[in-house]
Amino acid sequence: MSRSGTASPPRRLRRPGRVGRALLAIALGIVVAVAGFGVYEYEAHLPPPGETTLVIYTYPSLLNGVDCVPPAPVFSTVFGTFEAEYHVHVELECPSGTLLSTLLAQRGSPGADLVLGLDEITTPVAEADDLLVPYAPAGLADVPTELTAELSADDAAVPYEYGYLGIDYNASFANSTGGAVAHATFPDFTSNATWAQGLLTENPESDITGEEFLVWQIEYYEAVLHQNWETFWTDAWAEGLPLPATDWGTAFGEFSSPGGPPMVVSYTTDPAYAAANGEAGQFNSTVSWWNGTEYGWRTIYGMGIVRGSAHLALDEAFENWFLNGTVQAELPENEWEYPANSTIALPSVFSAAVDPDAIVPLNSEATPGEIANELPGWIETWLSLAPGTA
Repeated sequence: MSRSGTASPPRRLRRPGRVGRALLAIALGIVVAVAGFGVYEYEAHLPPPGETTLVIYTYPSLLNGVDCVPPAPVFSTVFGTFEAEYHVHVELECPSGTLLSTLLAQRGSPGADLVLGLDEITTPVAEADDLLVPYAPAGLADVPTELTAELSADDAAVPYEYGYLGIDYNASFANSTGGAVAHATFPDFTSNATWAQGLLTENPESDITGEEFLVWQIEYYEAVLHQNWETFWTDAWAEGLPLPATDWGTAFGEFSSPGGPPMVVSYTTDPAYAAANGEAGQFNSTVSWWNGTEYGWRTIYGMGIVRGSAHLALDEAFENWFLNGTVQAELPENEWEYPANSTIALPSVFSAAVDPDAIVPLNSEATPGEIANELPGWIETWLSLAPGTA
């Protein structure tokens, strides 16, 4: 949705169709009962007789795509060249459930060779359930080691992009606070009714952004403030914090609409997207400050080889391919994330985003496995605190 009513492209949804773990059982049932997939298949892009097909499960908006169909030029650059070099046909499929629930449903008899789009929350679960084949591609030499450690220390999934959660705020709210919102701390939302009432979050029970925001807030309170994380929610709701949106798309749509809330939990690269579409300066983003230091939650998206794939050599070749410079250079302005390959120069519009090198990531405060184990209990506690949801 355009933020100004102009004709700029709609804001691409982050991983549409992915749900929180409370809905995992429902999504799993859907996947088992209905084999519903969106498949990248142009009539002119069918495999020649006898050619090997490499099936990749992913999300519908991969590379700025729609319904699992990336724009043809991008598909050609990223996948078509791989097809030509390895004499293979690449087929993208987008499960009707989540990537994780689909892999669980197909355990032992997978429908895909690779998966693109597991993150720092879902990868540890997939790894614990032995759904992935660890592999360390040579391209990891150009990927910061902390990204690998925060996603999967034994390379069950390999990072291909990353970003940071942020709190987006519009120019009007920035002016009304004298610019103070640019250095916001979480306690600002528990002690100021205007701030609390202006922030729209997402439900961690039904949305991945909501899950990640909850983890960010918990680690900030426990590791930075050394306080009970539950007090943020009880105090902010007492000040009028709105009940959360069901998902990120709904929340960002409200934020983008005239008269909508002045702040929303989103991503720090959003101002870069706005600048690329002629809307620079209409809103900005921040993380969580304390004593002059910026703290944030790093989102990491990875690719993995599905256990049971019959094409391991091609799977490994593809992971190396996806980390090369040509592919990684397509990510910033199609995924609106940072490429995992640290040698890639960023487009100039990314200067509008929060500098990721200035942010202290809180991911290192717990291992991926520890977060995966703790998250169900954290969500249950959050539900018990939320007004009208207990």
